[in-house]
Amino acid sequence: MTEVLIVGAGPAGLLLAAELRLAGIETVLLERHSQRPEFCRGFNLNARALDLLARRGLADRFVSEGWQVPHAASSGLPVTLTLAGTHTDHPYSLGIPQTRVEELLEEQAGALGADLRRGHELRALEADFDAVTATVATAGGEEYRIRAAYLVGCDGGRSTVRKQAGIDFPGTAATGHWLLGDVELADPAALPFGATTGPSGTVVVIPRTGYVRILTADRRPPADQDGPVTPELFRAALADALGHPLELRAVRWLSRYGDAARQAAEYVRGRVVLAGDAAHIHPPAGAIGVNLALDDAFNLGWKLAATVRGTAPAHLLDSYHAERHPAGAHVLANTRAQVLLGAAAADGRLGPLVDLLTRVARHPAGNRALTETLTGLDTRYEMPNEIGAAADHPWLGRLAPDLSLNTGQGAESVAELLATGRGLLLDLADRTAVREAAAGWADRVDTVTATCPGQPELGALLLRPDGHAAWLAGAADHRASGLRRALAHWFGAPAPEERPSTNG
Repeated sequence: MTEVLIVGAGPAGLLLAAELRLAGIETVLLERHSQRPEFCRGFNLNARALDLLARRGLADRFVSEGWQVPHAASSGLPVTLTLAGTHTDHPYSLGIPQTRVEELLEEQAGALGADLRRGHELRALEADFDAVTATVATAGGEEYRIRAAYLVGCDGGRSTVRKQAGIDFPGTAATGHWLLGDVELADPAALPFGATTGPSGTVVVIPRTGYVRILTADRRPPADQDGPVTPELFRAALADALGHPLELRAVRWLSRYGDAARQAAEYVRGRVVLAGDAAHIHPPAGAIGVNLALDDAFNLGWKLAATVRGTAPAHLLDSYHAERHPAGAHVLANTRAQVLLGAAAADGRLGPLVDLLTRVARHPAGNRALTETLTGLDTRYEMPNEIGAAADHPWLGRLAPDLSLNTGQGAESVAELLATGRGLLLDLADRTAVREAAAGWADRVDTVTATCPGQPELGALLLRPDGHAAWLAGAADHRASGLRRALAHWFGAPAPEERPSTNG
């Protein structure tokens, strides 16, 4: 027995395990591979992901090990998308291997007590009204069953959880395929970094420490696209594109990928939930994959924890789908658009579109808007109309800035106060009405009286555990209109008032 069973120890599964353990939820994490892969799929954490990690005090660990690039990853436009002036506390992309991201997240989950079982593979699941029962096989050939209140599939694009739960995965099949190779060149000067166009194709070379990553089109993909990419096949594809052979001294990892875009019809079905690539696959344009997975896990963790504890309102877990499914759909559209823009050289009909977007991107406001769209910095969740908050305030529904505060205990920040994983109500105008309205939620929401010199017009601010603003009031508003409704909407019913004892 466990409270939550997570299948897949990639970025989504590891961050979700850490979030659940932070809330005190019993968590078992299954990973079918006995060891973490030696190859590295991605090398990018974007500004949105770093902002989220900072809300748990984790971002500095990653930043200290990566290299900062002051623009967003994108493809298809001859314009750099700068992060300067965007709505973020981290105006840069961070170059860091996905393998290291997973190591740091695993350290966090382990320190909080998550039970990670490598070499344990999900074979089947059975969901009923009360729980989910999973059949698991170990690397040693043993088999056991484990029952959990909820099961979360973070097990990739070919998700066993999604298939076993019968959740549809509609979308578009791949129309193009590419080969990726992490290799060492016999002559490093034989192929420059960046794109080289030959008589029959283009080869892109990305520098890595001790090797290069090479990408080129797979013009003859096999019927079984999951089939292995051999060194001979990779060398032949490079020779076809360049018009001459390229000698490789060593091959570290070879893979094939396509531009398929699919999204699960349901992120939540009963007691089965999907996150990360199990919920969506998309072209790799924009290096957004790991970041989207982390965003899913951060949105889901506090909602699932409250649901397991029994304090969540009935709709809370469903709000995970309501918020993250549209966000995922936007990423699928953005990445597909970048693939089309990248094909403009071969399709003259797209030239005017590239020209239009290039002109937009060269305007400072247009550049900022495109950057925030592609990185998810423009993410804004719908807040209920009945909470009485200032619906037109630009922060409502968005990740609130990491405000510098004076609490009387010394200067603190919003990110530091959110590190506990609880809700946060900031009383910035010393209003008794605000503190009294929140008293019934003291077991789930921290109320902090502080001043915020940088935002003198702000009187009070309610943040969900994921840092998104759920309610706010101006400094001149002496009431707490709608605050109780906002608290009930996101945190459930208030705790019952203590009654005086009738004994003696």
